[in-house]
Amino acid sequence: MGLAVSLLALMPQAAQAQTVEQLQSQIDELKAQVQALTAALSARQPAPVTASAAAPVPVPTSPAPAPQMASLSAPSPDAVDADPAETPKKGWYDRLSLRGYTQMRYNAFLSGDDSAPAGTSRLRSVHDSGISDKGGFTLRRVRLVLQGDVSDRVSLYLQPDFATAVSNQSGGERRESFGQLRDAYADIFLDKAKSLRLRFGQSKVPYGWENMQSSSNRLTLDRSDGINSAVPGERDLGVVAYYTPPSVQRIWDRLADDGQKLFGNYGAFGLGLFNGQGINKTEQNKDLMKVAFATWPLELDGLGDAFAGQVFEIGGSAMLNTVQPEIRSGGVSALSYDDNRAGIHAMLYPQPIGIQAEWNWGRAPQYDLASQSIRASKLNGGYVQMMMRLPTSDSFGTLMPYGRWQHYRGGWKAATNAPRLETDEFELGLEWQPWKALEITMAYARMKRAEADERRTGRAEGHLIRTQVQWNY
Repeated sequence: MGLAVSLLALMPQAAQAQTVEQLQSQIDELKAQVQALTAALSARQPAPVTASAAAPVPVPTSPAPAPQMASLSAPSPDAVDADPAETPKKGWYDRLSLRGYTQMRYNAFLSGDDSAPAGTSRLRSVHDSGISDKGGFTLRRVRLVLQGDVSDRVSLYLQPDFATAVSNQSGGERRESFGQLRDAYADIFLDKAKSLRLRFGQSKVPYGWENMQSSSNRLTLDRSDGINSAVPGERDLGVVAYYTPPSVQRIWDRLADDGQKLFGNYGAFGLGLFNGQGINKTEQNKDLMKVAFATWPLELDGLGDAFAGQVFEIGGSAMLNTVQPEIRSGGVSALSYDDNRAGIHAMLYPQPIGIQAEWNWGRAPQYDLASQSIRASKLNGGYVQMMMRLPTSDSFGTLMPYGRWQHYRGGWKAATNAPRLETDEFELGLEWQPWKALEITMAYARMKRAEADERRTGRAEGHLIRTQVQWNY
């Protein structure tokens, strides 16, 4: 019994001694493996060469095995690719963007000649078919724009309008909301700065400041009769060169960042050749329309603190053309008529009050009641407009009240028989843009107009409330 007790008493000491020996053995083994790895690493480095070196330092052919050290050593890095994959280039279709806008209107007569007996002018506008005794809502414009840079030197622009009407259908009823081509052109940039370009295709004719301004950006509901009579529809097929000096582009960029309503992506100088018959019409003679345009913004900061940030822009345009209007008996006139004119424009951008004005003079086809024929006759007309940008909060949006007076005496070559227009109109309105995607315009108009129909004589008068909702996308 005593011997058994003695053996049991010695067993913990034996287990403890065995554990210490095992740990010491493992430590010795780890030291040996570290020394072997160190020797292997040293052997891979080139030995220093000296003049007295008699023999190369022997290098071990293989290090000692270290299976238990694999979990302690850092993983070897992956091989670095000498030619990393380049970022894939964008296809031309990735550079295109799609945007547009829609305008819906409602016009209401307060008083006036919304209807009249045969042979007498009714109150009508060449710009808005919704001004009539029929009333109702109308879609003035439904536009989609596809544009983008297909290369560093070539960009394209394509714009149809889905609010075009077609007349002379079966039964004589007018059809609304047809698609029609408005713009289809390519810009070729001749320099890396993109200050000089050639534009090929159907595009706006550079005549008149307001004519070139987009209807999505214009403050008033319609363009003026006097300026727009030069190019009804604003577009034609041809080629035009634009040049914008960097100093001018810098001013326009600043105005755009400030939220000003500019006239569009056009140059400070433009020279163009177009068919001259009008938008989406077949050319009828060999004579091309020649057009020249120039505009120049001037910063007025040097005139004192009262003019800080103000910009005054001035310029002019000229046109030489011959045109063959449509005639009442069918087809187009066999004779070509002079369609020559020149105009000036000036603009003080609203900061917060601004003034905008244009006027032009010339000769164009016009129906003569005395001779019952079309003749090239004198014309003159334009407009004066004042506007204001009211300070508003981000939550309320932007408010811009305006007032415009326009006057025109001359032919309207886009209508059958080129009837004479006699227009005097005053418009007082307010544009509210609560968000960039929505614009609401309300206006009062006092009109006195001759209807664009040589079979109706005299002038009609009236007072109207005009409204428009525009959504941008």
